[in-house]
Amino acid sequence: MKIVVTGAAGFIGSNIIKGLNARGIHNIIAVDDLTEGDKFRNLADLQIADYLDKDVFYELFAQNAFGKVEAVFHEGACSDTMESNGKYMMDNNYTLSCGLFNACQQSGTRLLYASSAATYGGSDTFVESPEHELPLNVYGYSKLLFDQRMRLECHNNFKKFKRQVVGFRYFNVYGPREQHKGRMASVAFHQFNQFNAEGKVKLFGEYGGYAQGAQMRDFVFIDDVVAVNLWFLDNPDKSGIFNLGSGRAQPFNDVALSVVNAMRVNKGEAALDLTGAAKAGLIEYVPFPDALRGKYQCYTQADLTNLRASGCDHVFADVQTGVTQYMATLSQ
Repeated sequence: MKIVVTGAAGFIGSNIIKGLNARGIHNIIAVDDLTEGDKFRNLADLQIADYLDKDVFYELFAQNAFGKVEAVFHEGACSDTMESNGKYMMDNNYTLSCGLFNACQQSGTRLLYASSAATYGGSDTFVESPEHELPLNVYGYSKLLFDQRMRLECHNNFKKFKRQVVGFRYFNVYGPREQHKGRMASVAFHQFNQFNAEGKVKLFGEYGGYAQGAQMRDFVFIDDVVAVNLWFLDNPDKSGIFNLGSGRAQPFNDVALSVVNAMRVNKGEAALDLTGAAKAGLIEYVPFPDALRGKYQCYTQADLTNLRASGCDHVFADVQTGVTQYMATLSQ
């Protein structure tokens, strides 16, 4: 089985390769842009058959230069929600994806691609349906437009595609191999570094009708994201656009407390409750930044109805479990 992973040196892409390797699958073509050379670290311990720069891959793939490819995991994209260059965003996230889709359909290759919960933006309902899709930035729009294109191509019936097409609306993913993402890395990653540097973690204060640290997101552990991707690889008859979150909204306070307690326990210190951690100065609340006002999702929670209806019954980790495991990995 030959597999292509775009965005292969990125966070989700490299973890998908790790998951494929664990199954004994090594015939993998990794595609990325290593201008940021340090991203090589995400590939260094993995087994792949070949590496291509994204600037040459897409044209070659459209020419069927790689022979029979079973599936493409398309994780390559600009994922910076603060990026304001719409032309750059649309070229990377929409135009390239459309070309890849066409090539996959012509060659009989399955396409499993990264969408995003950013497609919902200002909505308070997270169901894979147009009336709930209100992106707040050009990143979210670029992802939504490709989802819309897929719906148009199959007249809203994904079963009509020649080969499997699956879009995953990722919610707030966290876990190992995200260290290169800078400001777009997860809250848990930044708080790990904050705690090591300052002995405390920082959260946004009151905003959007939520108390300090009480804004809620659907935080999903990377191992769960990989497991669901591979479930669809195992089930080629399942197509569609699916939410990929835990189905459980938890406050940022839960993430901060899980980070603090994991670090304390690692040092032989007792775990604290939220009040105790705040009183001890281990959690600090900072004013909500003006740059994010009107562009920030205060609440997300994946509706998993469609995912469950597909037959995928994967059990997702809660924040306490996933973050504790992540902190142990980062502390090694």
